[in-house]
Amino acid sequence: MKNVLLLSLAVVAAVGLLLAAAATSPPALPQYTADNQMLRPENYRDWVFLSAGLGMSYSPQAGGHEMFTNVFVPQWAYQEFQKSGKWPDKSIFVVEERDSQTRGSINKVGHFQTDLMGMGVEVKDKSHFPEEWAYFNFGDGTKSARANPKEGCFNCHAAHAAVEHSFVQFYPTLKPVAKKFSTYNAQRENVDGAK
Repeated sequence: MKNVLLLSLAVVAAVGLLLAAAATSPPALPQYTADNQMLRPENYRDWVFLSAGLGMSYSPQAGGHEMFTNVFVPQWAYQEFQKSGKWPDKSIFVVEERDSQTRGSINKVGHFQTDLMGMGVEVKDKSHFPEEWAYFNFGDGTKSARANPKEGCFNCHAAHAAVEHSFVQFYPTLKPVAKKFSTYNAQRENVDGAK
C-alpha cells in the first residue's frame, strides 16, 4: 500500500511539473536569421485553428487542382484578439496548404486532406518591417525565407482584408469578435458575385 501511495504522489508531482513548464513556456514569436529571413515556425499545429478552405482562389479563374488551406495562429495572439478585435504585434499566421483527394480508404464522395504542399506565413512585426506586416512562403524542406515582394500578398491583404491585414471574413469564430469591437471592415465582403 505504501508503494502505491508513493507512486501516486510521484505521478501527481510529475504532472504538476509538466503543467508548470507548459504554463511558463515562451509564446510562439517570429524568429529571424541574422540577414532578416524568417525561420519556419515550429509546432504551429499546436496553435489555434482558425479555419479551412478548399480550392479558394482570389482570381476569377479557378485553379486546376483544389487544395485545402488550414489557418493557425498562436494561442497568445488569439487571446489578445479576443480582448480587442486587433492583432497584437508579433502575431503569426500559418496558412498550411495540403493536397486534396477524393478516393481513398472508405471515402466515396467529398474531399479529404493529404500531403503538405507548402505553407504561407503572415507576420505582424513592427520591429522588423516598416509596414508592420510581411508575408513568406515555405516549401516542404525550407528552413528560412525572405519576405515576399509587396506586389503580391501584402497589396492583396491591404486591399481586401476585413481586419488589418487578416482575412477575418473567412474566420467564422473571429468575425463576431471583430464586429463587437468595431474593427471589422464589412465593405471587404461587398465584392462582385459575393452572396
